[in-house]
Amino acid sequence: MTDDWRTDRIGSALRGENPTVLRRLNAGFAVIGDVQFLPGYSVLLADDPAVDRLSDLPRPRRLDFLSDMDRLGEAVERACARADPAFLRVNLEILGNADGFLHAHVWPRYAWEPAELVRLPVWLHPRDRWSDRRYALGPGHEELREAIGGELDRSALAT
Repeated sequence: MTDDWRTDRIGSALRGENPTVLRRLNAGFAVIGDVQFLPGYSVLLADDPAVDRLSDLPRPRRLDFLSDMDRLGEAVERACARADPAFLRVNLEILGNADGFLHAHVWPRYAWEPAELVRLPVWLHPRDRWSDRRYALGPGHEELREAIGGELDRSALAT
């Protein structure tokens, strides 16, 4: 598989070609992040590439997306708390400044982050973390990926 899915993340998820997809949810796709300098980083992609912002969705669909964001956030929280005793919390963000499609970031936060960064937005971590191959999604993240997916499955059964 090539990296072509990166240029059309939602379309490739709809076609079953996006390797980062964890699960299909009600209003989108739960995916694990391309970078893992904060292990467990995940993203909720809206399932319609034409939707640019939350307010583009009709209210029922908007509520579905927000519910999916909550569900993914809880799954990341549970999986990361089991995987690392230094886990603190998750940060949920809908920003939309760089990518022209609706998506929500789910950032796990850890006590081992530098003291000057742990209380600040993730975007203030050094820029090289985004491109450093050490933090690229890979086989070493499979266990955490499976744990997040399992939590998503459990939350689906609980509703």
